[in-house]
Amino acid sequence: MAASPPSPKMPRAVLIGSLCGAGAALSWAIGFVTAKYGLSNGMTPADLAFHRFAWSGLLLLPFLAREGVSDLGGLGWGRGIVLMILGGPTQALLAYTGFTLVPLGHGTVIQPGMASLSGLILAAVFLHESLRPARILGAIGIVLGLITLGAESLLTIGTHGVGGDLMFACAGFFWAVFSILLRYWSVPGTRAAMIVAVLALLFYVPLHGIVFGYRQLLEAGLGMNVLQALVQGGLAGVIPIYLFTRAIMLLGAGRASLFTALVPVSSVILGALLIREIPTWPQIAGLVIVLIGFRLAVRQ
Repeated sequence: MAASPPSPKMPRAVLIGSLCGAGAALSWAIGFVTAKYGLSNGMTPADLAFHRFAWSGLLLLPFLAREGVSDLGGLGWGRGIVLMILGGPTQALLAYTGFTLVPLGHGTVIQPGMASLSGLILAAVFLHESLRPARILGAIGIVLGLITLGAESLLTIGTHGVGGDLMFACAGFFWAVFSILLRYWSVPGTRAAMIVAVLALLFYVPLHGIVFGYRQLLEAGLGMNVLQALVQGGLAGVIPIYLFTRAIMLLGAGRASLFTALVPVSSVILGALLIREIPTWPQIAGLVIVLIGFRLAVRQ
């Protein structure tokens, strides 16, 4: 029997999936750089978290309402609150605060690296995924890269630099647990984004006004607030989740995950070009080691 001709839709699907994956990575990188820029110009981590969830929550509220707010689209409020804690304001505040203590290159490498490392371990323990030799070598590479960055913090920045690195490590761990729970509970990424954003709108946004107030937010100026609202609430919030979910559908989880390696690379390049934050040689070394480890970890 003659073999079936290749589907003409396949190259187009690969192209669109690749563009979606690259777009998601670039969006996240722009979010990192813009957050660092805002923190350097008078904004606080709490203010950035406000912009991250106030506007995305308002944008996604009608979509969640269509699926049912009473039970959060069938997920339930208990699970929804757990996801909000892990992937919402708590995780964002850890990352934004970390940027006040260490350079951009640390956060953009440590957080994704720790998320990948923790995800490998948690998937093996709770989802019974096999840890093949390549993945073990990848995990070792990620650990070595993180140690390189931690050593630079201790030797050149001080103990507060180590504290910043630990915040990024915690943020990465939170994201890994969040991702594992999405797979364990079979929650689509787009629905999870809606639930986290809307619950953060209901809980964190009012709490921000009570605890932190709006003085520093207003003192930052209209231009800075509009920039952070557009980037944190949209470009680095809702948009990349949709794009990355689309990339997974078109390319598969394995190939789509490769694009997350572009996040630290893009962040370091954009940081140097846009806000003149030049990475040191230890930061570049840590980045390269983590990327090699990441590539091994996601090999099929």
